[in-house]
Amino acid sequence: MIIDDQYYDLIIVGTGAGGGTLAQKLAPTGKKILILERGDFMPLEEQNRTNVDIFKRERYHAPEQWYDSAGEPFSPQMNYAVGGNTKIYGAALLRFRERDFETVKHQAGVSPEWCVKYSDFEPYYTEAEMLYKVHGQIAIDPTEPPHSADYPFPALVQTPEIAEISEAIAKLGLHPSPLPLGLTREDDDPTNDAEVSGIIPALKHPHVTLKTGAKVVYLHTNPSGRGVKGVEAEIGGQSYLFLADIVVLACGAVNSAALLLRSASDRHPQGLANSSQLVGRNLMKSLMTVVVQLSRKANSGVFQKTLCVNDFYGGDANFPYPMGHIYNSGGLLADPIFAEAPPLLSSLAKFMPEFGLKQLATRSIGWWIQTEDLPDSHNRVRVEGKKLLIEYTSNNSEAHDRLIYRWTDLLKSVEKNLKGLQQGMVHPRGEVPIQVVANQCGTCRFGNDPTTSVLDPNCRTHEVDNLYVVDSSFFPSNASVSPALTIMANALRVGEHLIERLR
Repeated sequence: MIIDDQYYDLIIVGTGAGGGTLAQKLAPTGKKILILERGDFMPLEEQNRTNVDIFKRERYHAPEQWYDSAGEPFSPQMNYAVGGNTKIYGAALLRFRERDFETVKHQAGVSPEWCVKYSDFEPYYTEAEMLYKVHGQIAIDPTEPPHSADYPFPALVQTPEIAEISEAIAKLGLHPSPLPLGLTREDDDPTNDAEVSGIIPALKHPHVTLKTGAKVVYLHTNPSGRGVKGVEAEIGGQSYLFLADIVVLACGAVNSAALLLRSASDRHPQGLANSSQLVGRNLMKSLMTVVVQLSRKANSGVFQKTLCVNDFYGGDANFPYPMGHIYNSGGLLADPIFAEAPPLLSSLAKFMPEFGLKQLATRSIGWWIQTEDLPDSHNRVRVEGKKLLIEYTSNNSEAHDRLIYRWTDLLKSVEKNLKGLQQGMVHPRGEVPIQVVANQCGTCRFGNDPTTSVLDPNCRTHEVDNLYVVDSSFFPSNASVSPALTIMANALRVGEHLIERLR
C-alpha cells in the first residue's frame, strides 16, 4: 500500500448532493481538503440534459453487480462520476413538508419523528435554493411549508400542452403548482448539479484537491477504534492510504453503509460504527409508478418537467392517510428513470399503429406517482465478502395504489374536456424495478440515542469521533418528494458544525 505523503484536515468521499455541497461550504475555510470520487468527469453528451434514447436500457448503470434478496445479480442505476447522481437527476428540488419531520401515521405503519425539525432546516433550505438556483413559486401548493425567503428565481413557463392540462386540473378543485427546479440559466446546460454548484467552486480554492477514479474500500481506525486514521482507496490498480483529522462519507445510502460494514475490525467486528446493528438497515427507496397519457399532438419528447400536484400528500376525505406526490415527467425521451419502467409504450401501439415506439414517446405525456415507503429493519444493505446485497420488499403499497387510481380518474376527467388528448383508453403504468435505487435513504439513521441510531444530530457517528455521513443515509424516514434538496440543506447544516470544529 502506498501512503500518501500529504496530511489533510478533512477528507470527503463522494461528490454528489451531499459531498459536492459540503465541499463548496468548507472550501473557503482555507483548510486542506481532499475529495475522493470513484468516477470521473462525465461528458456532457452522457448527461441527463441531452436527448436520451429511452429504449437503450442500462445507459446510466454502474459497472458492477449487486444482488437482490433471491441472490440474483443486477446492475444498479447509479452514476459514478463527479457530481454523482445529480448528473442524471431531473433537478426537482422540493423541501420536505413540515409534517415529514414529525411522527406520521400511515395506513401501513408509522413514519418516525426526526431529531431535527423543519424550523432547524429552513435557513439551510433557503441557502441551498440560492446555491442551486432554484426556480419556483410559493403560495400555490397548499402543502408548501413556510419560507423565510422567496425562491431566488421565478418558475419556468409551462409548455402549452402542460399549461392546458394544469388549467383543467385546477378547474376540478386541485392546486397544480410549478415544480421547483434547480437550473444554471444557461441554454446549453440547463439543469444544476453538484459538480456545477459544488465541486467546481470548491476547486477554485488552492487547498482543495480532487482525486477521480478513487474507489474507497476501507476505513482504518486508530488502536482505540474511536477515530478513523486513514482512508484506503484503489486508484489505477494501486492501493493508497490517505490520512486526515476528519472523514466524511457521501457515497449514497447504499454505498456508505456498505463501506462501513466492510470496514469491520477487532474493535468493530460488526462493521464500523455498528454496535447498534443498524448500519445498512431501514433502507428506503420511494414507491414510483409512471402513468402515461397519449396525445394526438406531437411534442418534442425532451421538454422539462414543470408541474406537480400535492393535494393528496396527506390523504383525502376517503383515505385519511398520506398518499403522495405527483409530477409530470417532462419529455419521455429525456427521463432516464422512464427507461427502466416496463415497455409501456408497446401496449399503446395498438391504439396508434401508424407510429413506432419512439414516435409514440413524442405523443405521450408521463406522470410520476411517488409515495414514501416506511422504514423496515428487514429492508437492508448487506455484504458477503465482495458481494453487496440489497434485501428490499416494498411497503405502504395500498396508499400508492390509491393515489394511482385517484390520478387516473382525474386524468380521464381532464381528457373529456381537452380535444388534444386521446380519450376512452386505459392509462398504462409500470413501477420501477429494484435496480432503480432512486431516492435511496435511511441506512445510517440519525438520532439522540446511540442504541436506536447510527449518527448523532450533527451526522457524526456515535462511536467514531471524527467520522460523519452527509448523504441520505441519515434519514429516519422517507418522504413523498425528492430527497435531493434535503440532502443539500443538511450538508450545509453539517458544514456549519464542521467549520466550528475545524477552528
